[in-house]
Amino acid sequence: MSAPALAILGTGMVTGVGLTAPAACAAMRCAIDNFQETRFMDAGGEWLLGCEVPLAQPWRGRTKLVKMLAMALQECLDGVPALDPASTPLILGVAEATRPGRLEGLDDALIPEVEAELGRRFHPGSRVIAGGRIAVAAGLWRARELLASRAIDRVIVAGVDGLLIAPTLAAFEARDRLLTSQNSNGFIPGEAAAALVVELARPSEAPQLLCMGLGFGTEPAHVEAEDQPLRADGLVDAIRGALAEVGSTLAATDFRIVDVSGEQYGFKEAALALGRLLRERKAEYDIWHPADCIGEVGAAIGAVMLGVTRAAVTKAYAPGNHVLAHFGNDDGRRAAAILSYQPVRAS
Repeated sequence: MSAPALAILGTGMVTGVGLTAPAACAAMRCAIDNFQETRFMDAGGEWLLGCEVPLAQPWRGRTKLVKMLAMALQECLDGVPALDPASTPLILGVAEATRPGRLEGLDDALIPEVEAELGRRFHPGSRVIAGGRIAVAAGLWRARELLASRAIDRVIVAGVDGLLIAPTLAAFEARDRLLTSQNSNGFIPGEAAAALVVELARPSEAPQLLCMGLGFGTEPAHVEAEDQPLRADGLVDAIRGALAEVGSTLAATDFRIVDVSGEQYGFKEAALALGRLLRERKAEYDIWHPADCIGEVGAAIGAVMLGVTRAAVTKAYAPGNHVLAHFGNDDGRRAAAILSYQPVRAS
């Protein structure tokens, strides 16, 4: 039995290349980035590159996360008619508990602080998921459970994160994970907030992007595991799980959008998973990676990816209407989503 589909009604986005979803998606469509020298220096004495969100004041730490998140949530509230925060749970993805240099108070203080910033209260069912890059996929799973109970009509699934923090950068540089003057196989750190408004899919005369299936897995040979060969087992399990919910095959999707942020590991894993799952020849099968423009943004990337997908299919510049999205954490957790754009659903 297939799982209920989720319709994505609206998006909000704050990134280093745009402070609204339309602005950010337009910049990424044009392959515009905002990589600049930061105030942090690498071990070779060169300034680190980063992608900073340019806000009105130089806020830092959790305050900046709150400001970015509030902007993304307000965009959703403004863009979806009759969206009442009091009856809408906020499922918020943040950095995983093991993230080096993780800010304090993310689990307990972030939702109350963003409510104070907005001057609005969200439904008591709101919660934080400390899931890193798979957090938004986990949030969609939780949203589906809440919506299936019929006690809730809509849910906001959001993510906010930033890696432009000195202890975080130092730890990742020590692990040879950052792009520096001494390491070409690394990522550029960034920061972002993004949000999605979802409801259970229903017949509609309006075009809509649907999340048709979700899947999860665990990769034993994760990016920092040195004792096992990479076979992409976790990602394969996640993609298979998502496809099983849809009752389809990978060949039915038209392109991929992924959270790969510059390291060779992510591209190798994606290629291995594709080789194991795609059983039909496809002349083209694009792979999109928004981190090329906004850097590594951690828990925000899932909502950014789905927001980019929604803009691409609604504006008809995507390679097709059926999309595979996949996400992965440093600890081996993997997630995948199958998305389908329905130009018109007959009533």
